[in-house]
Parts: sequence; C-alpha cells; structure tokens
Amino acid sequence: MRITILFGGTNRERLVSVASAQALHQALPEADLWWWDVEDKVHVVQSKQLLEHARPFEDEFKPGTSGIPLAQALDQARAEDRVLVLGLHGGRAENGELQVMCEARGVPFTGSGSASSHLAFDKIAAKHFAALGGVTPPANIALDTIDEAFAEYGRLIAKPARDGSSYGLIFVNAKQDLVAVRNAARHEEYVIEPYIAGVEATCGVLERTDGSIISLPPIEIIPGEGNFDYAAKYLLKSTQEICPGRFSPEITAALKAQAMLAHRAMSCTGYSRSDFIVSDRGLVYLETNTLPGLTKSSLYPKALKAEGIAFVDFLRGLIELAGRCVRK
Repeated sequence: MRITILFGGTNRERLVSVASAQALHQALPEADLWWWDVEDKVHVVQSKQLLEHARPFEDEFKPGTSGIPLAQALDQARAEDRVLVLGLHGGRAENGELQVMCEARGVPFTGSGSASSHLAFDKIAAKHFAALGGVTPPANIALDTIDEAFAEYGRLIAKPARDGSSYGLIFVNAKQDLVAVRNAARHEEYVIEPYIAGVEATCGVLERTDGSIISLPPIEIIPGEGNFDYAAKYLLKSTQEICPGRFSPEITAALKAQAMLAHRAMSCTGYSRSDFIVSDRGLVYLETNTLPGLTKSSLYPKALKAEGIAFVDFLRGLIELAGRCVRK
C-alpha cells in the first residue's frame, strides 16, 4: 500500500493539522502528502512545502485553484491502493463523516471507524456511553435550568457539544457569564456541567498489532492561566504538561483503567486519548478524542515516549492495523 498523509480539513483546526502532518512526514518521509482544503478539494503537496513552512496552505491554494473533490480523491486512493494516515482534527475529519466515506470505498485509514468517531465526537452521547462502560462523567445541566444550577454549584462550565480542542469553552464564574452561554447556545448545542475542581489529566490508549490494548502513562496538565482552553493548549508557553503525571500509584492505575473503559465503551480502534479531572471525590471523565494531536508538542506523542514507544513504530503499527480492517 502507498502511504498518504491526509491533513488540513474544512474546519478551524486545519492549522493545527499542519503541525501534526509535519511530525508525521518526518517519521514517514516516503509518504505522499494530500492537503484537504476549505472548499472540500484535495491537493498534492510537496515535502518541501510542508516541512519548511508553518502555515503555507491557506495562501498557496486559493479558492477555485487546482485540486480534486474529496470524494474523487478517495476514489483515487482506492484505485491506487493507498492507506491514509490521518493528520486531521475536529469537524468532518473526526465526527465520522470522512471515515464513512473511506469505509464505503474500502480505503484503509488510521484511527477509529465512522461509528466510534461519531459517538466520541458527540460529548453528550459519549458521556452516556462512557458511563455505561463504567466511568463517571459530570452531570448534564439543561439550558433552561442554568440559573438554578449556578446558584447551586457556584461555578459551571459550558462547551460546544460537537467540537474539539477547547474551542468555545465558557467558564461560568459570574452571572454575566450566563448571558454568554445563552448567546452561544443560540448558534450550536452546548453541554453545560458543574465545574469540577481538581487536577486535569489525560491518558492515551493504544492498540498493538498483536491484538493487545494498553494504556499509556497518564499526563498531568497545569494550565498556564488557570484554564485548559484553546489558548492554554496551543499558545501559552506557561502551560505545563508533566508526563508521567505526579499521581499516586492508585490514581495512575485508575486513570489507565478508566481510559481503557472509555476506549472500549465507544469501540475505538487504533488509538484514543481520554481526559479526566482528578478531584477530591475521585476521577471525573470529560471526553474521548479519536484523533488526538500528533504534533511534536502534543500530549499523545509525549505519552508514547514515556512508554518507550518510538513515534515511527507507533505509526507503522497504525498503518498495519488499518490495512487489516479495510472492507474489500
């Protein structure tokens, strides 16, 4: 199979995707590079274009320029026996739409399938399934009871039900923040939860080619300005990500066990990463990512390194698994 790194996408996380693709291509220099643009077209990219620039593609591929529609590109991938290594995040790349298009054509790709991706991307459904699988998510608060909930809990957190990378997070610390939540909820569905105090943690899960599944060392996250939102993840140098996290052996074991439960509850394949709060009442599950970041500074590669797994070996394993799962 010809290895092809697909990156970009039609949503706002396509710029983070460039950094993931750079790391992927450095590990897989023989791979072809396909850029998926905001007009739903795919372009062939040269190695130099990707590796020497931070954000070249928004400027180089103007609307109406060369490229072929995504569906046509996937048909080509099938005809040319390609396996897609997904350096993508959020939106149609993570909600199962791209995956089902690949599955319908028999195109192998890395990561979870369409059903698992769609489930995990929907935070409300994911919380429900994760709870059935044995983990503890925070309570859901209805928008029309947000005033009463704020009076009861004192602090709330609201986030888009279907988005990634902490976009749109609203921390409700005062009554005026309730207005911001109501305004945001006019444009998209929001998940509203009690704010859970504690240490933020994340834990990766990896499926290996021998059929075994392992949890990676949990990571402790200390946001640079108190909240682990988009800016803290990608912009603030003061955010600390400690791997392995400074948790007790009991907490470490619990994080690894619950990440595994969440992975299995959503029938994820290949790899995933689940986020938690380590509170004084125990672990609280937040969400599962089926396409976690793979940049040089991302959390999942840090956990791989702590486990002693080379990044290239991880990718080769995903590619092998993808080839096995393809529907002929």
